[in-house]
Amino acid sequence: MKVLTLNIPDNVDLDNKQVALLVASRLYEQGKLSLGQAAEVAGLTKRTFAEILGDYDVSIFNYPASDLSRDLANA
Repeated sequence: MKVLTLNIPDNVDLDNKQVALLVASRLYEQGKLSLGQAAEVAGLTKRTFAEILGDYDVSIFNYPASDLSRDLANA
């Protein structure tokens, strides 16, 4: 796993855990990480991470609309 060091201004009121959650949720939303990988980045269990995703306006159902439309047409 890569290690990343960020310099965040002092006036930004975020701790390390909050930054990890932001990064993990965004990478999950973009489809770059699986739920398990994102949970690991955030330092949480999959279940806890899934429950927190809503706080970041990220759906746990990371399924493209185009795939859903195709699946419905083939049903």
